[in-house]
Amino acid sequence: MKRKTIRKHADFLTPKDGPNITLNNVVSVRIKTAKFENDARYGIIASKKLFRFAVQRNRAKRLLRDWIFHNEDLMLPQFDYVFIAGAEILTTNRENGREYIKRALTTISKKYAEKTI
Repeated sequence: MKRKTIRKHADFLTPKDGPNITLNNVVSVRIKTAKFENDARYGIIASKKLFRFAVQRNRAKRLLRDWIFHNEDLMLPQFDYVFIAGAEILTTNRENGREYIKRALTTISKKYAEKTI
């Protein structure tokens, strides 16, 4: 099942004190309650401040999409996910990146499976 993506700026905004998991300056994952019940979406951020050239931003987003699709079954349906590319993402290989996302999504599942944010 292919998940929908977050498109609007307002939907990317997460609470300041909300759950945030950062892994080795490669990727950060933020979650918030899904806008549409049982229809989780995801968004990807690769900032121009961190990645100066469009080629770098596009590569970071492409890597994140691959890692997300590989671990999509670990995403809980009651949350919207925002994945933020970190500075080290361009030097991380595919297997390590997939493992980082898996670890982040597993941690979120354990901590917040029964909660709403």
